[in-house]
Amino acid sequence: MSAESSDVLIIDSGGANIGSIVYAFERLGVSANLSDDITQIESAARVILPGVGAARPAMQQLHARGLVDVIRRLTQPVLGICLGMQLLFESSEEGDVECLGLIPGRVRAMRAAPDARVPHMGWNTLEVRTDAPLLAGIEQDARAYFVHSYSAPVNRFTLAESTHADAFAAVVRCENFHGVQFHPERSGDLGARLLKNFVSMSAA
Repeated sequence: MSAESSDVLIIDSGGANIGSIVYAFERLGVSANLSDDITQIESAARVILPGVGAARPAMQQLHARGLVDVIRRLTQPVLGICLGMQLLFESSEEGDVECLGLIPGRVRAMRAAPDARVPHMGWNTLEVRTDAPLLAGIEQDARAYFVHSYSAPVNRFTLAESTHADAFAAVVRCENFHGVQFHPERSGDLGARLLKNFVSMSAA
């Protein structure tokens, strides 16, 4: 897979995990560019929306950089990672903030239980609900690495779910917008396969 054919752009949203995502693509032989330039984002073949931290300051960063409407009107494949996935939804309890509104639903605080501490941190299995190009080659009950305290609801846009006290959306899609709650850059073979699948996608 050549870097020239991949054309992956990672939105520079100030997230702390951006470097690790770049390295994950490098391990696949893919060159991923980091930018908050509107023209570069709009012209990229595929776009990554990363995120670590809280929803309200993350949305404030996107507003401050003039990127909210830019992201909303993208037509190429877009992948939100961790908080980046949560920002694709309508709103979040975390800071009671309006998000990008690209996927119906509200992100809510996770419920702690005797066998399920919050934050949810570590490896967990995926229950694949439907066939999808993003999940090609990923087996039922494959394990991914999660770090989060808030989660998105399981609904008709959920491609795969996971359970930590309660079921939550682990992989989502609405039209060209995809999201994963886990960190593919820290999820071993599963994460590498998912990123390969994303790189193979073309604009509709």
